[in-house]
Amino acid sequence: MTVRVRIAPSPTGEPHIGTARTALFNWLFARHHGGQFVVRIEDTDRNRLVPGAVESIRQMLRWLGLEPDEGPAVGGPFGPYFQSERLDLYRAEIARLLADGGAYHCYCSPERLAEVNAERQRQKLPPGYDRHCRNLSPEERAAAQASDVTPVVRFAVPLDGLTIVHDAIKGEVEFENGLLQDAVLIKSDGYPTYHFAVVVDDHYMQFTHVLRGDEWLPSTPLHLLIYRALGWQPPIFAHLPLILGKDRSKLSKRHGDTAFKAFVEAGYLPDALVNFLGLLGWALDDKTEIISREQFVENFDLDGVSKSPAVFDFDKLRWMNREYIYALPEKRFATLVEEWLLKDLPDELAQRVTPEIVRSIAPELQTRIDLLSEVAPKLRFLFEDEVMYDRATLLGKRFAERPEEALFTLEEIAAELEDVEDWEKDAIWAAVSRVFEQRTLKPREAAPLLYVAITGAPQGVPVNAAMAALGKRRSFKRIKAAVSLLTD
Repeated sequence: MTVRVRIAPSPTGEPHIGTARTALFNWLFARHHGGQFVVRIEDTDRNRLVPGAVESIRQMLRWLGLEPDEGPAVGGPFGPYFQSERLDLYRAEIARLLADGGAYHCYCSPERLAEVNAERQRQKLPPGYDRHCRNLSPEERAAAQASDVTPVVRFAVPLDGLTIVHDAIKGEVEFENGLLQDAVLIKSDGYPTYHFAVVVDDHYMQFTHVLRGDEWLPSTPLHLLIYRALGWQPPIFAHLPLILGKDRSKLSKRHGDTAFKAFVEAGYLPDALVNFLGLLGWALDDKTEIISREQFVENFDLDGVSKSPAVFDFDKLRWMNREYIYALPEKRFATLVEEWLLKDLPDELAQRVTPEIVRSIAPELQTRIDLLSEVAPKLRFLFEDEVMYDRATLLGKRFAERPEEALFTLEEIAAELEDVEDWEKDAIWAAVSRVFEQRTLKPREAAPLLYVAITGAPQGVPVNAAMAALGKRRSFKRIKAAVSLLTD
């Protein structure tokens, strides 16, 4: 058996991080078994389509390095890969179900359905349909067909017995058929609902396994009954564990922005995010945290997927991203620094970015950021004519009550630096250190004074490296500006 798996997102908004985790697990499973990873777009909910959503899905997969073997962008032998282009297939199969008595037309108005639900609520029952149209007499059905009401098609769920879901992760899960709903399969606009289209497409596209989020487990008995009614063998189901926030509630925006693009814009590296998502419900062992893509492919299988929910720890993701940034080759990191400067700086500053400046400062930055979005804020000072700060920021805690000492320190640093001919970071720091020693100042306490004068912030890249990249003339200009602020 050749493994075939898929993701089938709906283009109803930006993909979120849960979609990315599902895509990754399917991709890893396919690659581990030498199978195919397929993308299908479930776009039958025409009222909720969002322009650009399909492209966002493609960009997510491309950015993560999860290129599909089949799908809208690449084609394949089981297309079309948009459900809206497969309507003839659904019509043929629904006709078969109607003829066999496995489905029926429902003519109930939205108003009647609302009344039914209101009555069920009064009886403290869950929302649902009372199967009114399933039990119409021949005369009532003929009258309904003669009306101008466009019916929906509902599935005739067996009213007794059990449906057992054999889940590759959770094991056997039993559902009472009598508690299931006669779900709508075809809407009044002629488009299929998710429950019908997913079964038909998964069968005709010959998927061997369906790996999807745990929230779809309650729908699985209905899907199995539809498979049975159509006489088809279902795929193997595997429901991936829920993703929770650190407070153990379901991951949502209150834990942080969960839209996938938010992680891209924050400056996470693709390999770091893949590593983190790969551990949301799967583990190589009880201690390994940093795992390469190749290790994932070699070792990933369903027997390693947890039944328990996974916790999305933003702090851990940030740490992991920092580890991946540390491990980047120096040239690759410098390239990323330049890209993010050009992207995030205002145009008038971005045009001042040069490869030479980037190469001089990038090695100093690489061990001091967690996210690439921190690049521009930390290096903006290099491209500004002057940096803005107030007197309190300049003085900091060390000199807050002794501004005259701060003034003398800056003046002595300027005097000491005058004699530095080879303007490089070691020589700069040697000169600054001499002043600190002469004035018996601890560098850890006194250095922020110079940091603010040079960069506008009390910390960042090492101040001597910042001055080396800034150049002697511009460095002196900024020290003089700080002196002027203290003498005004």
